Amino acid sequence: MSHAIGIDDVLAARAIIADQVQRTPMLPSPRLSAATGANVFVKYENMQTTGSFKERGALVRLSRLGDDARRRGVVTMSAGNHAQALGIDATIVMPETTPLVKVENTRGFGATVVLHGATLFESAEKAAELVVSEGRTLVHPYDDAHVMAGQGSVALEMLEDTPDLDCMIIPIGGGGLFAGMAVAAKAVRPDITLYGVEAALYPSFVNAIDGGDRSVGGPTLAEGIAVKTVGRLTLPIVRDLAQEILLVDETAIEDGVNAYATLARTMAEGAGAAGLAAMLAYPDRFAGRRVGLVLCGGNIDARLLASIMIRSLERQDRIAHLRITTADRPGLLGVIASLLGSLGANILEVSHGRLFLDVPAKGVSLDVTVETRGADHTAQVFAALEAGGYAPRRIGRRSAT
Repeated sequence: MSHAIGIDDVLAARAIIADQVQRTPMLPSPRLSAATGANVFVKYENMQTTGSFKERGALVRLSRLGDDARRRGVVTMSAGNHAQALGIDATIVMPETTPLVKVENTRGFGATVVLHGATLFESAEKAAELVVSEGRTLVHPYDDAHVMAGQGSVALEMLEDTPDLDCMIIPIGGGGLFAGMAVAAKAVRPDITLYGVEAALYPSFVNAIDGGDRSVGGPTLAEGIAVKTVGRLTLPIVRDLAQEILLVDETAIEDGVNAYATLARTMAEGAGAAGLAAMLAYPDRFAGRRVGLVLCGGNIDARLLASIMIRSLERQDRIAHLRITTADRPGLLGVIASLLGSLGANILEVSHGRLFLDVPAKGVSLDVTVETRGADHTAQVFAALEAGGYAPRRIGRRSAT
């Protein structure tokens, strides 16, 4: 097999970044292991200064620039994490949908941010224009041998810390992280099994490898791996070294983000949680195995993280929205609140409606959001309200209203 990089390139890249990036921890996660049925070890690349693995490859690439190229500056396209890793005068073209936290962090490092296009593909076209018009050097976020070699250092560290892994699960966007890690991992442990993970909305490598024509595009929580065009240099490596590429839908990605937050007590962006999402979506593939996960990025908006966690509680039936329409009488709210309290349900929100046309003139519509212990407890709450003559109706996510 002839690939763009080999293990010697990865070792050389590691020497370049040795004193300039974090040696992030690789730790066992008992709670994630219990949730997945596997023996899970997590590489916490969200602890890098920029919040992602990207500074490894970017640093290696920039170290190879000549004096003239450094003086003229660089340009790149990025969904956010690669942008934050650049340390020379840089113009960063980012999709208009890039999360605010990534845009602001990139500006905070002194880069000029240009928001252009809906996807990384359109951003790449704009970056190519700037190469011509401003004489800058393009630093590709994944289809570059130096970048790939830098990312491979992640796998070297993982296998030094946990040498007896059965497999690694690696998120794939353009393929730079997978390619670098795969070359390194297979050189150290030829028997290790490598799985790639793509967002189901962006099955670019799956299409490229099996000749499929699955639709590519759409809004995804995993914008860091939302890539329409696979790398020319990365594709042969992914094709040769990946055991399988797994597709994860948006619900699975949300579950991965939530599991990292609630079980591992750490922050993961959508792309960073893709590996865990695959374990939750395909548990039979990994049951009983020693699995290495790369939490490759933690740059997620706090508001979005909060929304994901609430949505997860709703899916688990630990938050329920109900509507009671009944005769309006003094003390009604107190009676219902007391009943819910006696059942151990926590009231999160209450809304009265007396002026709606679908409510009788002497009636009231009462919308209540409650927190429960799970599906069985929620069913008990509804049964008790039914027995009390209140005829509760489920609203919100689980109904058409």
